[in-house]
Amino acid sequence: MYKTILVPIDVTEDVLTSNALKHAIYLAKMSQAKLMLFHSVPDISKFSISYNYHYELLNSFAEKAVARSKDELKAIAEKVDLPAEQVSYFVDYGTPRDKVLAKAKEIHADLIVVGSRHPSISTHLLGSTASGIVAHAQVSVLVVR
Repeated sequence: MYKTILVPIDVTEDVLTSNALKHAIYLAKMSQAKLMLFHSVPDISKFSISYNYHYELLNSFAEKAVARSKDELKAIAEKVDLPAEQVSYFVDYGTPRDKVLAKAKEIHADLIVVGSRHPSISTHLLGSTASGIVAHAQVSVLVVR
């Protein structure tokens, strides 16, 4: 059924990660699909330019955040109950919605499994990242709560 499943992971949100990952693992087992775990460290450069923060300091912060996220994602990937060759992970830096959509296209994902927190009216029934992924994805998206 599926060949490649992309799972955006927010390493700071254990509940979102756990719920979406359970569904993705189940689907990967059923279809022998590859599972790609993905985390995007948010880009704060627009904020920094507005407030004149030092570029070097922010660049250092971004590098450390990416490195820490890789370690956290690796630990999550190692706990996935699938053969190691079926599971991979990747961390990028940038707007999560845009990076998830780009990664889905790059790896030819046939499904994106994304977690969503309990919404407010301002996010129109989904979290803002999940909503953006659903609105712009070129492949099927499963939203898990």
